[in-house]
Formats: sequence, structure tokens, C-alpha cells
Amino acid sequence: MVRFVPNQFSIFAFHQYKNMEIDERIFQEMVSFYGKNFSLPPLSAKIYSYLIFDFERKGVCFDHLVEALHVSKSSVSSNLQLLLTANLIKDFTPIDERKRFFVINEDYIKIRFEEIVKRMTTEIRILDELHAFRNQNDDHHNQKFEIYKSLLNKNIDNIREMLTKY
Repeated sequence: MVRFVPNQFSIFAFHQYKNMEIDERIFQEMVSFYGKNFSLPPLSAKIYSYLIFDFERKGVCFDHLVEALHVSKSSVSSNLQLLLTANLIKDFTPIDERKRFFVINEDYIKIRFEEIVKRMTTEIRILDELHAFRNQNDDHHNQKFEIYKSLLNKNIDNIREMLTKY
């Protein structure tokens, strides 16, 4: 069953499919955001965004994605594999089903922030090596370098503190 309700952005702004309700404006915004920020191909961003609307985390089967997104099976298959490989989603097969179901990886927030910490730590290490190699006694340059490095370290500390609470 598909139900659309109009809003100011489009004629069809609300999508309900098999007990999933999707606001198309929010959906499109999410597709754009996750496509850019996770460097996802358009269909991967659509699948990921679509799965976020599975608020009860019951899972969405392959055929549902093909039908809801109006794309080929091979396209859905390759994009699901990309999302699985990136740890953005998980799959499961219920005991009484033959179909695989897909859900958002709830641990992805933790994984994402751990990756951010790794990148910032690597950047600090590289900057330290570059700074030592340059061996410049320019106080203005050194002060800017220390401010930037301090900012990175504070962000690392904040993220690590958040991760202990997650």
C-alpha cells in the first residue's frame, strides 16, 4: 500500500509502504547529505536513507527495496553489497523466512566517530612530522600550528568521551 499526502515541497510528500512512513522532503535531504558526506553513489544513498525510516528496525527485504525505489535487482544488489562492506547496514535472515532483511547498522555512529578520531590522529602525526621537517622558528607560524593541533586534540578528546557514553 502506498499513500501520499501533499506538502509545500511536492504533490506527493508522504510515502507509506508496508507500515513504513517516509517524508519525501526529509528523504531527499538525507539522500543528498549521506551521498555527499559518505561518498555514496546515488542509489546507495537512497537505500541507506530509506532504511533509516525503518524506525522499528524490523528490516526491509530485497524485493521491497526493488519495488519501493523502482530500480533493477542488480542495481539494488550491488548497492546493498557496497553498504554492507562499508558497515553502514547489516543483514539478517529470520528463522521462518528465506529472505534476507536489511537494517541500519546501529553501531555505525560509533564506527564513524572512531574513524574520525583515527583521521584526526593521523593528521596530527603527519603535521608533527612536517613541522619537525620544516624546523622553522617563525613564531606566528608555530602559534597557528599549535592552535590547530590543540583544536584537533580537543575534538579527539570530546569524541572519545562521547564514545564512552554511547
